[in-house]
Parts: sequence; C-alpha cells; structure tokens
Amino acid sequence: MDIVKTTKDIAEKVEDKVEKGLEVVKDTFNNVASHLPLANLAKHDNDTFTIEVDLPGVKKEDIELKVEDDYLTVTAIRRYKNEVKEDDYYLCESNFGVISRSFVLSDNIDRDKIQAKFEDGRLYLTLEKVESKKTKSISIK
Repeated sequence: MDIVKTTKDIAEKVEDKVEKGLEVVKDTFNNVASHLPLANLAKHDNDTFTIEVDLPGVKKEDIELKVEDDYLTVTAIRRYKNEVKEDDYYLCESNFGVISRSFVLSDNIDRDKIQAKFEDGRLYLTLEKVESKKTKSISIK
C-alpha cells in the first residue's frame, strides 16, 4: 500500500466533493437572490427616508405592504411570461413566484405615515420620523 498515492486519491475526492458542494451553494444563492428584490435606501435632510424597491414584471395589484412589529415587509407575486410564436418554432419563458423583502423599522419611524407609490416597475416608499424625534432648530435669544 502506497501511502502517498492513497493520500493523493483522498485529497482528490475531497476536492471534487468541495467543488460540487460549492456549485450547489452557488445555485442555491442564485435561486434565493432571484426572489429578493433589489432596494436602495436614502436618508434625507428633512427627517424622511426613502426606499426604492425594484419589482420588474410585477403589477401594482400583486404587491402587499405590511408593517408588523418592527418590520416593513414588501411581498409581491411576479407573473412573467415571454412567449414567441413563429412558423418554425415556439418559445415560452416564464418566471412565476413570490418575492419578498423586509426592512427593520427603528423606533423613530412613524408607522402611520408610511407612503407608497408604484411606477414603472419600481416601488417608492417614504418614511418619516416620529414628530418628537424630528430635528428641530432652536433659536438663540
């Protein structure tokens, strides 16, 4: 029994398993990422915040916004179908599924003043600070 050859064989098997495992992890992350819409968060000087959530292929009526505890959750159903019918071929690509994204709301966000607007595949959320937490200017006498 050649210990060097046996060690090399074992190392090759482990390396193959690790590579296959990494491919599975990569595929899993790609699948999860396809169900997490991209979002941009911006803070403004006037005590407001905006969140822009990309929801291409989603209709306004298929979007649900919910505030529960300290979370604002955007859930949508994407129903996309690209169908091409030609004389010599037929192509149909579909992408159906629920996509969701949650945002943690700090204590200084007024839950009753959250506004939402949907335009051209993008959801615009506006959040305001609670009145008592807003920046106030103090005049000097």
